[in-house]
Amino acid sequence: MDIQVATLCDYAADYNGKMVISGTIDALMARALPVVQPHCCLAMRVCMTPEDNGQHQMEINIIDADGGSLNEQFPIKADMPIEMPDTVSFVTRNLIMNFQGLQFPAVGVYSVDISVDGELLQRLPLRVVKAQSPEGASQAS
Repeated sequence: MDIQVATLCDYAADYNGKMVISGTIDALMARALPVVQPHCCLAMRVCMTPEDNGQHQMEINIIDADGGSLNEQFPIKADMPIEMPDTVSFVTRNLIMNFQGLQFPAVGVYSVDISVDGELLQRLPLRVVKAQSPEGASQAS
């Protein structure tokens, strides 16, 4: 199994097997903590071969720099049965996961981890940065 594309983005959709991705995200910036991302997607394109036939489990986890999960909803686990016909050499599938209201409590580097059967296949880094106020601007608390 091979992950051909994996990105955190503003929007993703599958149109008849073609994946559309808009607004790839690798950093979040806000003036106050926690940083809340109202909506984003994890878009993946997975390529499978006949050797991948069988029962598998995919796990998605968003972790902080210490390896702890972002919140109690993570990791997300899903069964992934694969049954390919003998007549094809590979099959690709687009997988899109929508997230609402992700909250990052502190600045730092986070990671979106994609694992299958306990093996980490992809790690997407995500920086959370606190924006600096412009010089001389009044700050509301």
